[in-house]
Amino acid sequence: MKKWNLYAAAVLAAVGILGGCGVKNAETQAQPQNAQASTQENTEAESTQAESTQVNAAESKAETEKNGTLSVTYVKSPLNVPSIVEQDQEIFASVFGPMGYDIQYSDLTTGPEQTQALASGDIQFLNAVGATSVILSASNDADIKIMSIYSRSPKAFKLFAKDDSIKTAKDLKGKKVAGPKGTILHELLVAYLNNEGMTEDDIEFMAMGIPDAQAALAGGSVDAALLAGPTAYNMEKDGYYVVTDGEGLTEATIVTATSEKFYEEHPELVKAFLTAQKQVLDKMDADHAAAVAATAKATGLEEAAVEEMYGLYDFNMEIKDSDIEAMEKTEKFMEDTGMIENPVDVASLILDVK
Repeated sequence: MKKWNLYAAAVLAAVGILGGCGVKNAETQAQPQNAQASTQENTEAESTQAESTQVNAAESKAETEKNGTLSVTYVKSPLNVPSIVEQDQEIFASVFGPMGYDIQYSDLTTGPEQTQALASGDIQFLNAVGATSVILSASNDADIKIMSIYSRSPKAFKLFAKDDSIKTAKDLKGKKVAGPKGTILHELLVAYLNNEGMTEDDIEFMAMGIPDAQAALAGGSVDAALLAGPTAYNMEKDGYYVVTDGEGLTEATIVTATSEKFYEEHPELVKAFLTAQKQVLDKMDADHAAAVAATAKATGLEEAAVEEMYGLYDFNMEIKDSDIEAMEKTEKFMEDTGMIENPVDVASLILDVK
């Protein structure tokens, strides 16, 4: 075999010397193949570079989203256990964090403040706003949509007097009544007056938040106050007289809301919000004691007090036909009493999340 290889090499060498042009032709034939290979390598390199550019663009977009912040209202009153549990367990952070968003909690608590902040774009999600406030905002042509129900709790909203000298609506004639304007409590007051053939004009209504209304009643500068949540619980325990609660006067429907514009631009974030809300409710059901403990800590109430109040609330987030009917009743009431000037189609306020 070695002899054959040596012989073949000698023959090839001789051919190379005698026919140099033959080797040159072979090299010339090889050149197009080398050029083709080079072109393919360049194409692959360009493709790799393009893919790298796309990856860098995606990474850049992800970095931008990581700097994004979502503003959500945080309202503890009247007894907003879901909001308290959510913040305690950092559920919004766990849902929105992987999507590249930080969570900022807003301390706006009154309905008008919340709806105005939503309209201006300062807040993206209203996590507990009265249906009364939503209807009022929509009546003023604001872009606001209901995502889900937050709670129903008519017995948790109450009208207080210092003593039983005020027992009926007629006893309120000419009296000063304090409370948050354009809210469920405001609706309760007007409905209570209407049942006795009276209107808001028959009293002196003083618009203020729940803490200020409580202080005004305790200080004697008003005759009655609209209160809810821990404030109402403590005032009742301190001997203040409950003139009426919301049962039969209002369904006290509280909802979650966003704008249609925000949903159209970020449907995935609205879906994520609803996912987070469901997770909160699941945690409340799975560990009731922990939910009560967190609520007691956040509100300053004893756990026994939280347990006593807990039963007044229905936190089922599903929007039922009965909820729409209740809000339609509220809308008609607001229209009839002059609380709103423009009628609102309640069904059109429900966001169709797909």
